[in-house]
Amino acid sequence: MGVVVDPGVPAEIAGMLRANAPLLSRIRSGWVPPATVPSEPRRRNSSGLALLAATPVVIALMAVLLESPAAPVGFVLLGAFVFVVLVRIASINELPQVERPHERVVYEQARWYDGRYLLPEEFDEEARLVLGRAQRAIGAVLRSHVNAEGLLDGARNAVMLPEQEWEIARLLAKLSALRGEHRELLARGIAPEVAAVIEPLERALVNSESAVVARVEALERYAGHVAEAERAYHARGQIEELRARLPRYEELLAESGADALAVPEIERLAEDADELERVLRRSVSSAHEAFRYLEG
Repeated sequence: MGVVVDPGVPAEIAGMLRANAPLLSRIRSGWVPPATVPSEPRRRNSSGLALLAATPVVIALMAVLLESPAAPVGFVLLGAFVFVVLVRIASINELPQVERPHERVVYEQARWYDGRYLLPEEFDEEARLVLGRAQRAIGAVLRSHVNAEGLLDGARNAVMLPEQEWEIARLLAKLSALRGEHRELLARGIAPEVAAVIEPLERALVNSESAVVARVEALERYAGHVAEAERAYHARGQIEELRARLPRYEELLAESGADALAVPEIERLAEDADELERVLRRSVSSAHEAFRYLEG
């Protein structure tokens, strides 16, 4: 699993956060990228600019040297100077690695949207499994053809399902933190007098997990209805394709004199198509019912 982002975060920022999970982990642990450009690269670029400024003077001196008997030496020195100038130009235009803004940009966005994204390490193993189930169910719905073709309420799916993922992830992260603290407390040993207090806290953890799992199971039921509709949708398309070919088959049978043998099996395609249409409608209707259950 990766970074889970509140769907209210702008899409561009959300994509940046999801793509930088290791960097976000370092930031969460207290690491801060450098905010200013080190002085050494600046001095290096300043020297390069000074070299460029001196170029006309050096070229004039080289011209004088080339007119003298030491012309071959002048050619060598001129070539060397041009090479040095080109190298310095490249170093001026190149931004040193420490000056590259990406890490700083991620850091600033991570601080601005702190609390609106969750990292993988914020979930314990049980929570990761439950969140993975929710994400698979949501992905199956959003990637389905019946959703893309508008047989489901695509607009509401696009809004509500990411909200469901975020809310489930937020609850699981909180549950993971409390479970971790509870395990540490138990590992230190519990006095008999405290046991009576611990038991209702443990029930609260179990009941909270059950409530979150119930949400996930509702998503999985919805995804199951969508999968049924998806199968009917594809089967209906195949049947319609075969029905479109029927005239060619009938023509072949008539020309071959075998049309009397043809008939019932091929014409049954129409009945199959009608039945698949009914199955598709029932599946979509069931998916809508499951969706309303998620809302309420």
